[in-house]
Amino acid sequence: MIRRRVVAHGRVQGVFFRDSVRRRAESLGVTGWARNRDDGTAEAVFEGEDDAVESMLRYCREGPGRAEVDRLDVSEEEPEGTDSFEIR
Repeated sequence: MIRRRVVAHGRVQGVFFRDSVRRRAESLGVTGWARNRDDGTAEAVFEGEDDAVESMLRYCREGPGRAEVDRLDVSEEEPEGTDSFEIR
């Protein structure tokens, strides 16, 4: 079990980034959350099996849907045992 926090820079608000991420995370069994930040970035936390979380990171780098991700900042965190994925 691993946990990663990501901040996506680029065209990531108003393009269904959070909902696309939520749907993909749920399909992979990844828990956590996603939210828009005031600075125009999108932030998310992914928790789950190594392969599933790494798949989420690749998905975010590609930019789901109409998003255009210029940069993805990734940091490691200690797993918290979350049990669902939510949009904040």
